[in-house]
Amino acid sequence: MGIQKLVCLLCCVGALGVGCSRQQSDWEQARATNTSASYEQFLKKYPTSEFTAQAQARAKELDEEHDWQKARDTDTQDAYQAFLKQHPEGKFTEEARIRVENFTLAQAPSVAAGAVGAAGAVGALGAVGTAAVAGETGGVASNVGALKPAPAPAPAPVKPEKAQTSSRITSPKGFGVQLGSFSSGSEAANQLWTQLTKKYPAVLAGLHSKVSQVKVASGPVYRLQVVGLSEKKASAVCNDLKTKAQACVMLRPGR
Repeated sequence: MGIQKLVCLLCCVGALGVGCSRQQSDWEQARATNTSASYEQFLKKYPTSEFTAQAQARAKELDEEHDWQKARDTDTQDAYQAFLKQHPEGKFTEEARIRVENFTLAQAPSVAAGAVGAAGAVGALGAVGTAAVAGETGGVASNVGALKPAPAPAPAPVKPEKAQTSSRITSPKGFGVQLGSFSSGSEAANQLWTQLTKKYPAVLAGLHSKVSQVKVASGPVYRLQVVGLSEKKASAVCNDLKTKAQACVMLRPGR
């Protein structure tokens, strides 16, 4: 009789734990599958479980990663803007904004050149740097205002402790081109270079990239650049890439 009672007791305890055991098993299966669909299926089955918050967060992350990969594969300004509408706050939001700015900056030279004509080509190139700074710091630069010569302002004293690294986009040696700008780190810039050299081998043949880190209002920015070029070569590279709908900003020699 004692053995029978013990068996009954164990059966009762086991019955109480069946629900928890099944939920745990389903959660582990969802984690092993690690897809948005698997987490959504778990949430539908267990809307108020102890794993609900984790499942919701992971499903959201996977959805964002999928949409980000889709935007990168398309690699157009419209694709990144559509991504921002879907994910205004997320892991890739800042990088998407910067890439939208890259496309905007890439269009700046042609817009400025069209405004001033062939005689104003030099002035148009000078406006690129001003427009680029405004794009990365979140400000809005007027191309028309940038092209008009302004009287030199009186020098103002600057306290050393408040001096900041200039965010003007220039090349330390000769001319250059900028192909991207990232807030996520230098790795993203290097990955873009790898992709571009495979996609446009003829245009980028013999060129070497560098990642330049600068500080802007929103934090560090990592710029993918090719420097040490002649003006003719830099212009040719940028023009070739733009005809292929690839963002590119020409860099003037730094002073």
